[in-house]
Amino acid sequence: MKKRVLIVEDDPHIRLGVGEALKAEGYETNETADGTQVMALHRQTKPDLILLDVMLPGKNGYDVCRELRQNKISTPIIMLTAKGQEIDKVVGLELGADDYVTKPFGLRELLARVQAVLRRTAPPLSTKDIPVPKVLEFGKVRIDPAALRGARGKTTFELSPRELKVLVYLHAHIGQAVSRDDLLNHVWGIEYYGTTRTLDQVIVKIRQKIEEDSSEPKFLLTVHGLGYRLEP
Repeated sequence: MKKRVLIVEDDPHIRLGVGEALKAEGYETNETADGTQVMALHRQTKPDLILLDVMLPGKNGYDVCRELRQNKISTPIIMLTAKGQEIDKVVGLELGADDYVTKPFGLRELLARVQAVLRRTAPPLSTKDIPVPKVLEFGKVRIDPAALRGARGKTTFELSPRELKVLVYLHAHIGQAVSRDDLLNHVWGIEYYGTTRTLDQVIVKIRQKIEEDSSEPKFLLTVHGLGYRLEP
């Protein structure tokens, strides 16, 4: 299921640019320029995260953040503002914001912070360390984790430690759809601020090793809008 972001920003150019960037990354968005509409929109859309500008008409971002938290709404909030002084950041965080981005900001930075906040605030599929089995097997693939080496039939290949960790996590949930965020949490850690494209690049490399035709994978499948699934 796609994550939904509520964008609260009165600058139409920023609102449009951020919205398009989020949609390109697979998020659903709802948008408003008016702080007085946030509570109603939150009830209607049930967002997974709120991007909240501080300087808003009607009701400023600080007041909106305060109102959300006073109503026991724990939805993660990233505050956006042109103010750069430390005291302004402290105020937002003390009111319950989860992160703070100062304008002007790069879209890649903002996307990375959105992903990081969502990973930190969402429980992973498994909170326990995944034990590494002596052998990983699926289809014609057999992997020796200790040697970082595997074989697909008679074709052998080497794995990097990170590629192995991705495969171990997917194998522990074989047949299940695993989100990109769960994989990033487990393999890179919850403090990782990069984008999901890093994971996607690792998946491409793994497919080149375990699939007969990496352009038409049969084992490591993409679950559109969510992540990946390893088939037995």
